[in-house]
Amino acid sequence: MKHIIFVKDLTTVEDVSKLQDALSDTRLDFEINLERSAIIIDGRNDLVHLAKTAIREAGYTVE
Repeated sequence: MKHIIFVKDLTTVEDVSKLQDALSDTRLDFEINLERSAIIIDGRNDLVHLAKTAIREAGYTVE
């Protein structure tokens, strides 16, 4: 199941790179959409929680 996580401060290519690094460590299947300031996670709810934690630890706000 796909889940969309909106990230408040996702506005630049540098933000995308930083989030890719943070999420790559979690081994999640994800896609970052800069235009929509969103990250699409493919997985269960526990994986979404893991992604949100990684996003917050990288210094971003989940909406």
